[in-house]
Amino acid sequence: MVFSSVEFLYFYLPAVLLIYRLTPKKLKNAVLFASGLIFYAFGEPVYVFVLVVSCLIDYFAGLIMSRCGERPKARRACLIVSVVMNLGLLGIFKYTSFIIETLNGVFGLSLPLNIYAGAANTLFGTHFSLSKIILPIGISFFTFQSMSYTIDLYLGKIEVQRNFIDFAAYVTMFPQIVAGPIVRYKDVENELRERSVSLQSLSDGVTRFTRGLAKKVLLANNIGLLWQEVKSSDYSALPALTAWLGIIAFTLQIYFDFSGYSDMAVGLGKMLGFSFPENFNLPYTSKSVREFWRRWHITLGDWFKSYVYIPLGGSRGGALKTVRNLAIVWLLTGLWHGASWNFVLWGAWFGVLIVAERLFLGRLLEKLPGFFSWLYTMLAVIFGWVLFEMPGLSETAGFIKAMFGAGGAAWDQNTAWLICEYSIIISLCAFFASDAPKNIKEKLSARLQKAGLRFDVFSAAEPFVTALLLICSTAYLVSEGYNPFLYFNF
Repeated sequence: MVFSSVEFLYFYLPAVLLIYRLTPKKLKNAVLFASGLIFYAFGEPVYVFVLVVSCLIDYFAGLIMSRCGERPKARRACLIVSVVMNLGLLGIFKYTSFIIETLNGVFGLSLPLNIYAGAANTLFGTHFSLSKIILPIGISFFTFQSMSYTIDLYLGKIEVQRNFIDFAAYVTMFPQIVAGPIVRYKDVENELRERSVSLQSLSDGVTRFTRGLAKKVLLANNIGLLWQEVKSSDYSALPALTAWLGIIAFTLQIYFDFSGYSDMAVGLGKMLGFSFPENFNLPYTSKSVREFWRRWHITLGDWFKSYVYIPLGGSRGGALKTVRNLAIVWLLTGLWHGASWNFVLWGAWFGVLIVAERLFLGRLLEKLPGFFSWLYTMLAVIFGWVLFEMPGLSETAGFIKAMFGAGGAAWDQNTAWLICEYSIIISLCAFFASDAPKNIKEKLSARLQKAGLRFDVFSAAEPFVTALLLICSTAYLVSEGYNPFLYFNF
């Protein structure tokens, strides 16, 4: 994928920014549209048509809806067509094989995985097999983003966009197209029409992008090596401490991987004149699961709250309806992340915990010392990540058993070697995932001000820190081959 290659960082991105700066204002959205398609095609050339079809569906649905005036049934029909077609694209590419496999397993059927292939081949003379379909990168992100436009238009929260290029620029905007944050049309509606890039916003964008890049390549990639080593082990003989060490490494990896990409996207948005919403707010400092999900993947949580939870009635219909609504939201959240029973159970796990916190557990957590409520939250999240990361239920069960000593030993020599080998990167990740850097900065700033220092030391040092992080990240990208983006799979 593009972000995994040095070529993108040193050719594509600077070229796009230069062309964008030199392009007249009226054509800037066309540059964004074209650069988004090229960016996506670089990593997934076969499925650019899916991205374009998604744009066309919602663009024309919006146009027709606007022409329906005050006719509610016609407007509702446009909305239904948009939602059904978007979810249809998502279902065909992401969930068809899962549904067929489930039906085969439950009812003893023998439906072929290429059940649609025969019809496609007959109609189009192709040689197509559904079982060989590769999931389009970021399809869950851009379909939800595009679909939010027609929903908000139906609700009267935004004005119709009549210019296809401007609308397509919004959907295909390359900084966040494949892994978020999920940007709603209303977030950038005004900026699509009129925006500017000052020297300050450009500087802030570069700083934010570099911070995200460093999170990704210096922290996520290096702690990820520890998880890869543990994950490839035989779980039946895996010492308990090694299993815990591995899943803690993944817990840190997925945070720095995803939040790093989000920082890069927000930074690139600033360079282009857009203010994208924040997607993370130190989630591993949370003291309840509810708080964790207010801090983790914020834009996805807001999407489900706005378009599923609240329309279902939210918490307005009593305890039973609230539980029902939360159950639906968390089932859909699990399925959004992937088409497997592990993701269904992952969503159910957090759904049960959040319901319990709303009913009684939240009051108990408030009475506990902060450390214990934090420890509960982290254990809940860590077990959730086991479900999230494992490929199947048997692997999940095997790994959890290993965490509780089924491997026959608490630790071994390899455990000690892993701790020594990765102790520095574990410490760095734990430090930067906490609020310690913020607290240290605030305390030092206060002391320097009391000492009579009249300028902001941290602001003065920021350009040098940014340059150092960029150099170190570049060196890593050039020398290392392990550079996955975990959320590209969704």
